[in-house]
Amino acid sequence: MSAAAGHAATGGRLAIIAGGGALPHHVAEAVRARGEDPFIIALSREAEEADWVGFDHSVLGIGDFANISRTFKEEGIDRVVLSGWVRRRPEWRDIRPTLRTLAKIPAVLKTLVSGGDDAVLRMAMALIEASGAHVIGVHEVVPNLLADPGPIGAVAPDADDRRDIEAGIAAANALGALDVGQGAVAVGGRVVALEGAEGTDAMLERVVALKAEGRVSSRRRGVLVKLCKPGQDLRADLPSIGPSTVALAERAGLAGIAVEAGRALVLERADVIEVANRAGLFVAGVERSAKGAER
Repeated sequence: MSAAAGHAATGGRLAIIAGGGALPHHVAEAVRARGEDPFIIALSREAEEADWVGFDHSVLGIGDFANISRTFKEEGIDRVVLSGWVRRRPEWRDIRPTLRTLAKIPAVLKTLVSGGDDAVLRMAMALIEASGAHVIGVHEVVPNLLADPGPIGAVAPDADDRRDIEAGIAAANALGALDVGQGAVAVGGRVVALEGAEGTDAMLERVVALKAEGRVSSRRRGVLVKLCKPGQDLRADLPSIGPSTVALAERAGLAGIAVEAGRALVLERADVIEVANRAGLFVAGVERSAKGAER
């Protein structure tokens, strides 16, 4: 169902809770192009308010459920998309509950202290829905951003690359099961970097440093793999790549990038293809089996 059709069916308005990065803007423009006027809730300390000139918006803290709930009522919002990265977890003093969410606060505080990113997102979605709106996934609004199976540019992975893809998938599966990260880099069939809280870009910068120091062979290229976490709620935090990811992969001397087909986002696809083709890198959607890779 399109965003416009969803609006017609529900009679309500769509809100985009916008963190950092380019993804929230892609979603907002896509929703507007389909005939709907989204309301933007820009997260303080994460999103830049100046970026949302031209859209109805407000700036609220990620834990300010009282004002988020009030905004839902005032704007007639019945659907919410979570989009963009969130670098900072709210502290207990940032939590402003509603009467509906007050009883959940002990569980919220426990999750903030000891839960992984996916656990925190699940808790946030539960609190949003307790405030009267239905959370939907980015892929439900802009399905054309999802990665297709196989190469999306002129370059395809070779046999060595496929071995690195298999190693990266196995590592990303294990990492995701711990609710830590979504990405891994494999070089010569060996996993050399895992994504943590610092994110994909910082992981790739570490690979650059490791190769410069000689701790990872610069003669072998390697592959970045990004997958959803096993059991991940697909309504939030789908793995994503864009032109800057490809540029960093080139800087790290990698042969290419493999992302989960149908469950990862490719932003600015035409630019991704152009940058990858120019650098001689592949970008490919891959399937995942329970054991690891399924090409």
